[in-house]
Amino acid sequence: MEKMSYYSFVAAVISVGLAFLLYLAHVLSGLRAARMQTAGMGVQTGSFGLVIGPGTATFGRYGSILGWLSFAFLTAWLIFRTVATGHGPFANMYEFSVAFAWGILGAYYWFERSYHQRILGLLALPLALAMMIYAATIPATIEPLVPALQNNLLLTVHVAVAIVAYGSFSIAFGAAILFLIQPAGGRWGLPKPAVLDEIAYKSVVIGFPFLTATIFLGALWADVAWGSYWSWDPKETASLVTWLIYATYLHARVVRGWTGTRAAILLMVGFGATLLTYFGNYFFGGLHSYAGLR
Repeated sequence: MEKMSYYSFVAAVISVGLAFLLYLAHVLSGLRAARMQTAGMGVQTGSFGLVIGPGTATFGRYGSILGWLSFAFLTAWLIFRTVATGHGPFANMYEFSVAFAWGILGAYYWFERSYHQRILGLLALPLALAMMIYAATIPATIEPLVPALQNNLLLTVHVAVAIVAYGSFSIAFGAAILFLIQPAGGRWGLPKPAVLDEIAYKSVVIGFPFLTATIFLGALWADVAWGSYWSWDPKETASLVTWLIYATYLHARVVRGWTGTRAAILLMVGFGATLLTYFGNYFFGGLHSYAGLR
């Protein structure tokens, strides 16, 4: 089963890379169509704002097929790795990184199905691919769980909800980037700003409760493993800071009416905090200093 998980991983890396190239061709074709539209030539505009030219739909459709295939390969990886290890495949940075990529792809394809905005794939797919490439550079050996991790239920649920949160925040980050790069004089064929703002907001609405559950379950697990619900461990503190940033975003948007540039910048800060929390094992000591990196 370990070998099958490896084959699934390699297949996912290849299919994500090819899907990204097709999405790039899809967007370039759309941008060319946008210039043609500006010049007065007859082209079609999609319902969500992206201009559609010859070949645009074909590139996008095959990109989505390969992307869904890569998601299926990573799902197979999760199953094979679980069987091989005897527990949820979330015990070290290799496993968590591949699972993070799975979460990004899952979140992206949920929003692609809802909003038909394949241009988000230009940011989501490279993030997923980067996580998988990173995973390929660190140890993937299956080793016995350290005592603190020997709780299959909490190991699986705690990390699984974190993956959903991180994947959702990745999409919010991508939508914020696309919002900020739009020039004042035109959209270059990008989705309408209101659509990007809505995608970002809904991504956080999905991810925030899962981040809350991640912290809550982590506290329960900490009490079981270390005898205390909260120890101000560096990674615990980083996750709390991340939670506060996204709570501030939701408060500012719902209560203060923050949209647009200010909200997008706050989402970028939030995703930076998410990555700092995730990669904290490189920088932080403390109780979370196990991850197969040392």
